[in-house]
Amino acid sequence: MRDAVQWVRSLIFVGQMYLAMAVLAVFFTPWMLVDRRGAFAGVHTYCRWVRWSASWMVGLKTEVRGEVPSGEVLVASKHQSFLDIIMLVSVLPRPKFIMKRELMFAPILGQYALRIGCVPVDRGKRAQAIQKMVADVASGAQRPGQLIIYPQGTRTAPGSDLPYKVGSAVLYRELGQTCVPAATNVGVFWPRKGIMRKPGVAVVEFLPPIPPGLTPQEFSERLRSVVEERSDALMLEAGFDAPAARGRAKG
Repeated sequence: MRDAVQWVRSLIFVGQMYLAMAVLAVFFTPWMLVDRRGAFAGVHTYCRWVRWSASWMVGLKTEVRGEVPSGEVLVASKHQSFLDIIMLVSVLPRPKFIMKRELMFAPILGQYALRIGCVPVDRGKRAQAIQKMVADVASGAQRPGQLIIYPQGTRTAPGSDLPYKVGSAVLYRELGQTCVPAATNVGVFWPRKGIMRKPGVAVVEFLPPIPPGLTPQEFSERLRSVVEERSDALMLEAGFDAPAARGRAKG
């Protein structure tokens, strides 16, 4: 019975979350079209609304730990569900992503993404996008911001052990920027698929920065080590007791 009630609460929460996305997008669009600050105000307002509404509608509180980065940096984060995106964007002053070019044509969403500095990429042409981004930053065409990347390339369920792809190391090398790793346990409460949202405390934690200058292999090994170990520890803190997580967290 308790699970059924929580599922209904989750369904109502998910419904209002997407309704709020549409309402806020329309509300902020006039400002967004004339000033990119309107786009940032819109995405920040929406993400903070989702965090606040989750806390009382489904009992899911959210906590961001560590020093929130600013300026032109990479943020390499563990990605478990839509919630870690929400939490990162809610606190980063100028978040941006490398996105699939198809999203440019999504109504409203595509325009907001372009206005906050997201870089559209054709499939198989990520290298050209990186080169253009480096040139745009150097020329001042692209303003400083926090480029969010997901080293595993996709959402990963708690306890899964997917490899880290080469893309994050390429970005780190080509951009020559400091990388701020981020760990999370959000997948314990907000899964990749489905309606159910579990009560608890979801955490995204910014970890000590990795300075530029490491080789791609050194960077990848260091990034994987700190992100996986801390994410496992956060999942254990949240009550997720997978053997692999126990072993890494204690090691």
